[in-house]
Amino acid sequence: MKKPLLFLFFFYLATYTYGQGCVSIRHFGVCSAGTSHGALEKGDIQAAVNYRYFKSFRHFRGTHEETDRVTNGTEVINNSHNWEYSINYWLSGKTSLVLGIPMQINTRSSLYEHGRTERNMTFSRGLGDVRVGVQQWLLAPGSKGWNLQLGSSLKLPTGNFNSKDIFYNVGVNGTPEVRPVDQSIQLGDGGFGVILESQLYVELSEKMFLSSGAFYLVNPRETNKIRTFREKLSPTLANESIMSVPDQFSTRVAINYSIKQSGSISMGARYEGVPVKDIVGGSAGFRRPGNILSLEPGFSFMKKNIGFNVNVPVALRRNRPQSVTDLDYQKSTGTFKQGDAAFADYALNIGIQYLFKKKQTTAPQFVIPR
Repeated sequence: MKKPLLFLFFFYLATYTYGQGCVSIRHFGVCSAGTSHGALEKGDIQAAVNYRYFKSFRHFRGTHEETDRVTNGTEVINNSHNWEYSINYWLSGKTSLVLGIPMQINTRSSLYEHGRTERNMTFSRGLGDVRVGVQQWLLAPGSKGWNLQLGSSLKLPTGNFNSKDIFYNVGVNGTPEVRPVDQSIQLGDGGFGVILESQLYVELSEKMFLSSGAFYLVNPRETNKIRTFREKLSPTLANESIMSVPDQFSTRVAINYSIKQSGSISMGARYEGVPVKDIVGGSAGFRRPGNILSLEPGFSFMKKNIGFNVNVPVALRRNRPQSVTDLDYQKSTGTFKQGDAAFADYALNIGIQYLFKKKQTTAPQFVIPR
């Protein structure tokens, strides 16, 4: 495999970044690295920092956008800043251990959560859900033609899933109350989870290759017992009083092209979301299922041991399907019900990586994406 392809291949999935709104998709961005001439050795380490930002404010019910929410000033606005600090340690030329430590700063501005009389803001900040795992390549990294990586990680409930803030005009006689913040800005989900993932690349030419990846988070825990207070908003939300611990998924495919020895551009499509039902365990409790299809241009740059990449997924289609609680209410009353969710127009993803070679002989080439 030629150097431009190795370089492009590394940056294809240099970050895993998820979520663009009230649909609570967690952020993971663990990276892995290669070595000079595509040869990996035990003891090689890559450190990385990945940043994601989005602002969600466009409300969807199904695939229909409720444009009147912005016009009337009743939209919910989430601003989310996420950093993940990650380490990838190579046990051999094909196998590596990964550790990802996410940090978050989130704000949520709304009317309906504050007595519907004035707009106020809630806030969360701190450690998210840490992940530890292992990744295995089928062929030696840098192999010509194609390669496949499989991985599995344990998601730990290290993030505070009961972050609280002040809600105004909701207590007795309109007094403020301290309550858990909305699920979309909670720092964690409260469950142990298993992350299953795969990466595939196929060389198309000396300067171009096709890359794809898939990710699924299995969350067996059904609810985390944290109260939402949604039952206080309306009798139709009585079955949404406790937060669910949902699964999540993402998949991406991209074409990558080298424009210079140290730079590349890419164009991909990303599909991600929270399913209506989990594949393991129950699906009761409050969740906002949803999915986003995005077009994702990107740019990458490498200089010796340092790598940089930026990707901007732009939403093409946003969908908020009926949830389990929607369907349960509809079944018991005979009345159709479908909640809404706010989505962003785009997200900004930035990654910086540095490769520490155990034995440095020549300038390294980054060859492995994650």
